Amino acid sequence: MLRISSPLPEARLAAVVSFAGGGVDLHCHSNASDGVLTPAQVVARARQNGVRLLALTDHDTLAGLDEAFASARAHHGLRLLAGVEISASFCDASVHIVGLDVDADNATLRAGLQRVREGRAKRAERIAAAIEAALGVRGALAGAMRFAQNPAVVGRAHFARWMVEQGFGQDETAVFQHYLNPGKPGYVAHDWASVPDAVAWIQRAGGVPVLAHPGRLRLGQKERDALFRTFAGAGGAAVEVVCSAHDDKATRRFARLAHGLRWQASVGSDFHAPGKARFDLGTCPPLPPGQRPIWTHWLEE
Repeated sequence: MLRISSPLPEARLAAVVSFAGGGVDLHCHSNASDGVLTPAQVVARARQNGVRLLALTDHDTLAGLDEAFASARAHHGLRLLAGVEISASFCDASVHIVGLDVDADNATLRAGLQRVREGRAKRAERIAAAIEAALGVRGALAGAMRFAQNPAVVGRAHFARWMVEQGFGQDETAVFQHYLNPGKPGYVAHDWASVPDAVAWIQRAGGVPVLAHPGRLRLGQKERDALFRTFAGAGGAAVEVVCSAHDDKATRRFARLAHGLRWQASVGSDFHAPGKARFDLGTCPPLPPGQRPIWTHWLEE
């Protein structure tokens, strides 16, 4: 279950909440999945930006953690959490569950991630075929592979980088909008892990499950509410309130959700590359007032 510490005095709680302004970043990616910096470079950039508590949460893989921890040991003042972002499915939509402070050697978690990665490989082949058929080109899979440091987790971002190189869009955002988002010719639907399975794998590994960037969910309100119930029923009790995918309105909306459900609130840039998201590593604003910060547990250790 989610590790909730004892209530803090109001003054202490306010200090912990405000700590997120550059001090905490609990969602970011390296080139072990679809980021562009190495794990060591991610850690170095985070520390340069003043981060004191960081979680590396690559998609469906733990492959970057050894390098990240080696780098963290060389950066005094930064604490690194082992993390992962698990791809899940709910009502035909893609949902992401971040796991924080997981045991990277846990057999249940590793087996679950291996299963998800096998599905990723099959989806990559289908994406390549769809792109080639739509655009009359060849070599899409090999092209995407050139941009993937870890071939086990090839995803849409790698195809987007190849397509920009080939002149099919001025940048990755344009490529996603025209070719890779749902309803576009290069999009391939896929059944990932179930939400209860993703939560269970994280908890079996001693970690804390967090519902990532809910503002990005392509779900109607009824389905969204059903997702929240499913996540909570599986044992989840934390949500990203502040992240690059949320504007101020969405941040307030999910702050109200967290407060109403008594869930803990998380903060993460969802960093993939410099200049590619609303927030760089460690530059997220503080949580809105009245939130229960998820990082209290780690700051008090």
